[in-house]
Amino acid sequence: MTPMTTSPLRLAHTADLEPAELRAVRALLEDAFEGDLTDDDYDHGLGGTHALIHDAAGLAAHGSVVLRRVRHGGRWLRTGYVEAVAVRADVRRTGLGGRLMTALERVIDRAYDLGALSASDDGAHLYTARGWRPWPGEIQALSPDGVVRLREEEGSVYVRPAQAGPLDPAGPLLFDWRDGDVV
Repeated sequence: MTPMTTSPLRLAHTADLEPAELRAVRALLEDAFEGDLTDDDYDHGLGGTHALIHDAAGLAAHGSVVLRRVRHGGRWLRTGYVEAVAVRADVRRTGLGGRLMTALERVIDRAYDLGALSASDDGAHLYTARGWRPWPGEIQALSPDGVVRLREEEGSVYVRPAQAGPLDPAGPLLFDWRDGDVV
């Protein structure tokens, strides 16, 4: 396997993706997450900007960045939240994940106050190698019943300060609520 630097990368909003493209994204995610993809997980990756890389075999890699609201330091930050990052099994470790992240980080840096994502142990290296840092403080969510602490998410949320500047790890990150996994 060689790096696929010649395969074009396309950025597109969800509204600009054809139904067949969305089905291909869903199939790639199903394969990459080995059937552990819920409808909510899939929905979390919609409504924002998608990075897609195709090759002769079809969709090789996908990631998206969607708007989330995160409260920190007394203000709500427009947060570009990275979702649905997956690379087809036969082309993993060829640089496609890095290419996806370069495109998504450009969107975050230019359009959002903050970048955030939740990483698995397997995916964490990709993000830390690119300068993303695990959030050392509390993770909370504004649930329908009020603010709740998400202890199980602490240590797996990574941030990339964009226009927000430095963040104070003594203060929590308070995420907006959504169905399924909150972060």
